Amino acid sequence: MAQQIARIAVRSLYAELVLYPKPGLVSLRDNGSHTDMDAACFMRSLFSLRHYFREIAHAGAVGAEFKVLKKLGVAAEQRMLKTTKGINTHRGAIFALGMLSAAVGYCLLHGDVLTATTLRQTLISQWGQALAEHSIPDERQDLSHGLQAAKQYAASGAREEAALGFPSIFELALPRLQQSLREGRMLHLAQLDCFFTLMAHISDTNLYHRGGATGIAYARDAAQKFLKQGGTANPQWLRMAENYHQEFIARRLSPGGAADMLAASCFVRQCLEEFSAVSMHE
Repeated sequence: MAQQIARIAVRSLYAELVLYPKPGLVSLRDNGSHTDMDAACFMRSLFSLRHYFREIAHAGAVGAEFKVLKKLGVAAEQRMLKTTKGINTHRGAIFALGMLSAAVGYCLLHGDVLTATTLRQTLISQWGQALAEHSIPDERQDLSHGLQAAKQYAASGAREEAALGFPSIFELALPRLQQSLREGRMLHLAQLDCFFTLMAHISDTNLYHRGGATGIAYARDAAQKFLKQGGTANPQWLRMAENYHQEFIARRLSPGGAADMLAASCFVRQCLEEFSAVSMHE
């Protein structure tokens, strides 16, 4: 079962990569606002993470303490950086999808019927306190760009999200993704609506890092306009999204936090589909 969870995690990262147009982000079409990474770099990175997701799903299943999960995540990040020659392609995803993989593993091993509610409750009850402590940066360590931006702009990031049970996923992105699919949208269009919804609402520390408060305000406004005009239900959605993509490139904006949460939302949706009536006790 841990291997199946890992496959879903890797597929979710791939789904985020190939989705286009995601304003400012790398896809198979172009490198977005990035000069240091491309799709091939992302492919090498996600391939290096396949064993990590299996390991952390298994560790989570047996109720390992957060310090054990963190150690696995740090090792995965080191493998990623070695594979990409120092480029941070998936640091946020390692954390978010890793914790979610652990929670899915725990639910399945303990016979819980997997729902969005039980998954979120498991995350909070098993590791919430440790995640809350982890959300406070250690001043003795060098801060990542995301943590530096979070500190400078008093913005919440992935650590705070996790401590609260990922509200941006379970209260925002996943409902939007499921709603778009119920309305008959193709999966990639539903994923784009989900991405723009995330960009319109979350405190994306990647945007703060690259564009400051002005940059994130512009990105949120662009996303809100796209959604108010109907999102991918608008016949002109592709033209609108591509225009924003070019604007983000011109401004060097890259909503990497929204991309991580999109991949995590895709992961949760797929796990709910594949495991909703399954447990390891069966």
